[in-house]
Amino acid sequence: MRKIILAILGLIIIVISIFGAIYLVKSNKKEVAVKKDIAKPISVKEVQNADILVEIQTNGNLTALNKFEIFSEVQGVFTPAKKLFRPGQAYQANEVLVNINDEEFLASLKSTKSEFINLLVSIMPDIRLDYAEQYETWQTYLNSLSVHKNLPQLPEIKDEAFKYFINGRGILTSFYNIKNLEVRLAKFTIRAPFKGVLTETDITSGTLIRPGQRLGEFIDPSVMELEIALQKNFINFIQVGDTVSLNSIDDTPTAKGVISRINSQVDPNSQTIQVFVNVENKNLNEGMYLEANIKGQTIKNAFQLNRSLLNNNNEVFVVKDSVLALKKVKPLHYSTNTAIVKGLENGDVIMTSNLSSAYSGMLVKLNKN
Repeated sequence: MRKIILAILGLIIIVISIFGAIYLVKSNKKEVAVKKDIAKPISVKEVQNADILVEIQTNGNLTALNKFEIFSEVQGVFTPAKKLFRPGQAYQANEVLVNINDEEFLASLKSTKSEFINLLVSIMPDIRLDYAEQYETWQTYLNSLSVHKNLPQLPEIKDEAFKYFINGRGILTSFYNIKNLEVRLAKFTIRAPFKGVLTETDITSGTLIRPGQRLGEFIDPSVMELEIALQKNFINFIQVGDTVSLNSIDDTPTAKGVISRINSQVDPNSQTIQVFVNVENKNLNEGMYLEANIKGQTIKNAFQLNRSLLNNNNEVFVVKDSVLALKKVKPLHYSTNTAIVKGLENGDVIMTSNLSSAYSGMLVKLNKN
């Protein structure tokens, strides 16, 4: 009897244990969470196409527009003029820059003139006998000659026979030889071609100057030129006459300039094109480094956005029904931080947040700027 009771109790305990285990398993089962898409908050902007003025930032160094390299064509000793031949010395137009000793050459020229006068004197009797109508004209010309003055122009010769006579006596050859020497004599004195200042000098008083020797550099400081190099795709947006704002290194406004020339040749190494800007400002000096802001042409019906919003395929993210989508655009101009593009429609909403994890089809929450 006791064994039967113990067996029944054991069976009851086993059944209770089984039901207890089942209850514990059910009570520990976790509810599986349903995955939901979370909308990412982003900044956006509505597109409004407009006419956009292209502005190009670049830089360059100023050089004088009128620059005169001083070279000698004759030989002689440099003699001081009224002003000291040193950098920074200012001159008026036609004022003497350089004097080269011409005593030896001048003496030779006077000797040649004297020979020419003697030659004319020797033919005057023949002119009086054979060409009496020419005598008075040539006698007047002979009386006007002096070894200390430049030769006056020869009297006009209309008679063919008299012309042959003059040529045969060597008058014309001697005359033009002297005129050539007079031109050369003038090269012993170098004058300022315009009002300006010396910026470089390579000689001092007493220097023996030789033909072809560089003597210095002379500039007009009132008109400067800024040479800049632009990428060839920028050239489509500028033209001669466009205004250029110039700033110094510390970003202080300095002057205004105007594009005067655009080179048609592309530099094969840098793929840039030279552009020259005329600047008239007394406070500017040659060699100054300036930042240039060029106000170029206007691009019609375009939109300007941050360059970082464009991907490598020239696409931007637009938002449609709270979902991101990529849209192809056509970049027309790049500046340092922005790009001007076409291809967006008025009313398009573009993402302006720099979201590296963005993808087409991504659910977003709008936050308009």
